[in-house]
Amino acid sequence: MKREIGVQPALYPMPVLMIAPYNEDDTVDVMNMAWGGICARDMVALNISRGHKTAKNLEARGAFTLSVADVAHLDESDYFGIASGNKVADKFERTGMTATKSSRVDAPVVDQYPITLECSVVEMQEQPYGLRVLGKIENVLADEAVLNEDGKVDPVKLNAFAFDQFQSGYYALGEKVGQAWNSGKRFM
Repeated sequence: MKREIGVQPALYPMPVLMIAPYNEDDTVDVMNMAWGGICARDMVALNISRGHKTAKNLEARGAFTLSVADVAHLDESDYFGIASGNKVADKFERTGMTATKSSRVDAPVVDQYPITLECSVVEMQEQPYGLRVLGKIENVLADEAVLNEDGKVDPVKLNAFAFDQFQSGYYALGEKVGQAWNSGKRFM
């Protein structure tokens, strides 16, 4: 039996994404965000608040990287959600993580994250629910360690985690439980 739980903001687990543009002084800005994802074959949509330093940096630089956070870097990723770039100028440096300048867009690639989408800002839309940033995926970088023998990202090796905003918990993803476009064929 299903029970109604209501439509509540922050009720559904979402993948943890790390958005990284450069600050005005070329230092690295990283923000932990959960409301965003791929919205078309080569596009991402991100919903953030206009008040974030990251929003200002996106507008000024026109580019960002979007990484999938992995369990190995959970503490650093959580810190990027705790500390505000408006108040902590050196929040990236405090974690000990490193970054390399993207060769495709004017944004940093955080070296420790296993997969990174290099994106250019296509549009920033003011919406009643906040700022929606549309980005074009220009390139994808993946560590060899998370690729399968066919050169594709293996979700189990990626060891990503999701954020359950209702319970304020992180949950590891990584166990394959079915095959898309195949598991349901028994009903055909």
